[in-house]
Amino acid sequence: MMEPLKENISSHEYFIFSGFSELGALKSFISIPFLILFFVSLFANSLLIYVVISQRSLHSPMYILIACLSFVDMCLPLILIPNLLLNVLFNTSGISLSGCLVQMFLVHFLGTCQSSLLVWMALDRYFAICRPLSYHDHMSLPGFLQFVIPLLVRNVVMIVTVVILAGKVSFCFRNVINHCVCEHMALVELGCGSTAINSLVGLMTVFLVTVFDFLCITASYIIIFRSVLRSGKSSAKALHTCFTHIIVMVISLTFVLTAFLSYRTRNSLPNAGRLSVSIMYLFLPSCFNPIIYGIRTTEILKHIWRTLSFRKL
Repeated sequence: MMEPLKENISSHEYFIFSGFSELGALKSFISIPFLILFFVSLFANSLLIYVVISQRSLHSPMYILIACLSFVDMCLPLILIPNLLLNVLFNTSGISLSGCLVQMFLVHFLGTCQSSLLVWMALDRYFAICRPLSYHDHMSLPGFLQFVIPLLVRNVVMIVTVVILAGKVSFCFRNVINHCVCEHMALVELGCGSTAINSLVGLMTVFLVTVFDFLCITASYIIIFRSVLRSGKSSAKALHTCFTHIIVMVISLTFVLTAFLSYRTRNSLPNAGRLSVSIMYLFLPSCFNPIIYGIRTTEILKHIWRTLSFRKL
């Protein structure tokens, strides 16, 4: 008897962001640290990209991949922070369902690209250390595309599936998203029907992208370290770069898994805490990554100091 009534209920096509609304008057102060981190991210990533592009000595696969990671890291804050500032400062942030789905695709696709770039960096180190004689064959554009295309296709297929399924959910009760951006679970939890398939596909995406990439990266570094130890050769510079990649990988994976678990343990976390974790996993790596690479990569650090010194003059 209830099914006909349910069919007559229209689904919302417009949504309002309400992130940090429970903080009341204190909500506006949230903008201060995020605004500072936003400018840090834009400056650090744009500086690193400029240095890699402008210095011919940095036009090698490893540095180009680092620049690509910085480009992705710079795009994420540009999608996230304007929405957050509109929400916490002016309470005037809303979005259509189609716009929300486009934003969801961009946010999560860029997130998967971060993970894939770490895999490609691990492959670069593997060929450089374990198979140096065939390094240029594998890391030339035609050879490298064999590793790039499958991961990009996987990312697109998984994220498009997630977005399409989210678009099919009926939003007949609420249209207020407890977030500052169209994050997948933040939107899907508003559905009035069963969203089990959405949660399942979201879980599969985490395992097929984040966890799979983590296992590939871990396996490659285990092989690298075993190769160095067995050969007894000195590869201090190469291993230093490996440790830099590992630091970035651990930071990124920690934020991703923490955000994922926060939606599965929502009763043990206040809404503001869960929202902060969800924003941090999207945003903080984009601040840390260029700083870590800029400090720990000697060639990049040297050119950064030269660039900044020249600007002062």
